[in-house]
This record gives sequence, structure tokens and C-alpha cells, in this order.
Amino acid sequence: MEIVKLNNGVEMPILGYGVYQVTPEECERCVADALSVGYRSIDTAQAYYNEESVGRAVKKSGIARDEIFITTKVWISNAGYEQAKASIDESLRKLQSDYVDLLLIHQPFNDYYGTYRAMEEAYKTGKARAIGVSNFYPDRFVDLAEFCEIKPMVNQVETHVFNQQVEPQKIMERYGTHVMSWGPFAEGRNEFFTNTILKTIGEKYGKSVAQTALRFLIQRGVIVIPKSARKERMIENFNVFDFALTNEDMQEIGGLDQKKSLFFSHYDLEMVQWLVGYK
Repeated sequence: MEIVKLNNGVEMPILGYGVYQVTPEECERCVADALSVGYRSIDTAQAYYNEESVGRAVKKSGIARDEIFITTKVWISNAGYEQAKASIDESLRKLQSDYVDLLLIHQPFNDYYGTYRAMEEAYKTGKARAIGVSNFYPDRFVDLAEFCEIKPMVNQVETHVFNQQVEPQKIMERYGTHVMSWGPFAEGRNEFFTNTILKTIGEKYGKSVAQTALRFLIQRGVIVIPKSARKERMIENFNVFDFALTNEDMQEIGGLDQKKSLFFSHYDLEMVQWLVGYK
């Protein structure tokens, strides 16, 4: 497994397993399968309502806690110093852990400055080994990064071959912040799994479209957390470290970049109103 070193020296697997939209009923089994395959990084969130399932799976796995990298996120409705502080403790209770390896602000709404202060405190007291943000566009990212005490170590944003975040990644690198991809397969949109370029390049190495897309992001230093409820797909997604794309491959895939979201925009008022109303 390749790792990335965050700006505070903490090492994080570059490949993890995400549990977004995995139901609480299925999540424990999925995380157990992922851990058995070899994944050692699990990404969850308060708003996924499956932190407890993740905690149970980790506890039952028999794997030492310090060998598993757990990420969770503070949701909008828990924003502000006091509420965020309480919600962090609640997340730790659900995860059955004294600490989380990476703690993120899930969305840049409500009092996220207060949330970040609570996260900085959690970091200083050992409740979080690393902190950062998620879904922060460059403008809000720079604003927070310039005025916080502890620079964000990660920004988890929509990143896939159709929205590669090339320029935002350069901006984040100025602050020592790593890009972490959600939706590395674009959730199948834009006919992702039948894309001719990804398919043709993958065939040269005996790899699938999904493996080729993951390898592309990994070679750019992007942390990835693909999700699948099927163990055979988890195994496939995990097996991306035995080949490397050439510079020509990278450039060809780079040409797929549309530089825009396939999902939502924070500049869409209706979407923002939906997000801030989600409990």
C-alpha cells in the first residue's frame, strides 16, 4: 500500500474504502469485507448514519486500532464550536475509539469557523490525529486556510477523470493540503465504465476501467476512497499498485477533464438550501 504523508507528518493510506450511501444494516459487513481484503483506511461521516457500524466492524476485526485509519466528518447541523465539540465526542462514542485519524468539516456552511476551532482543539488534545475540510471550493478553502491556526491537512472534494481538480490541487498544495477524492468513479455518470480511453489504456495492462481511473488519481497524489458493496469489486479496486501509467497515458486521460461537477454546485441556491436543511 502506498501512503501519503500529511503536513503534520501523519501517514495515511492513499487508497481507502468509503461508506457513503452504505446502509447501517449493510455497513458492518462491508467494512469487515474491506478490512479482510486489506484496506486499512475507512471513510465515514456523521451524515452517513453508519459510524456505529464502522466502529463495530473495526472492533470485531481483531486488527489493532492503530493499524486502521478512520476518517469522519462534522455535518452542517453540528456546526459551531460548542455543537461541533459535542458531535466529535458523539462520533468517537459511535466509532468506539478514543480518537479519529482524520476529522473533516463536511460542507462549508453554517459556522464552519467555529467548527474548525473545535477540531483544532480536538487535534491538540489527541482526539484527532489530523484535521481538514471537505467540499471546500478554492475561495472558501483559502479564506479558512489563511485565518486558521492549523492548516487543513486534507480537502475531500469531487475528483474523477471528468472533474480532475487540477488547478484547485495546485492551490491546496501551497498550504500543504492533500486532495482526497470522493466519487472517483463519477458514480458511473458520463458512461464512465464504458469510456473508450480508459478501456483502451486499461487493456494494455490487463486492468479494468475502474482500476485505470484509480491509478490515474493515485499517480497524481490524490487520495481515493472507492466504494462497493461487493467483495470482488473491493478486491479489484485494491489491486492498483502492480502497474503504472505512462506519461502518455496520463496526458490522454487528462484530456477527459471537463473541469466541472457532475453532481452539484455550491453556487446553486436550491442545492445549498437542500444541504443546509439536511439533518
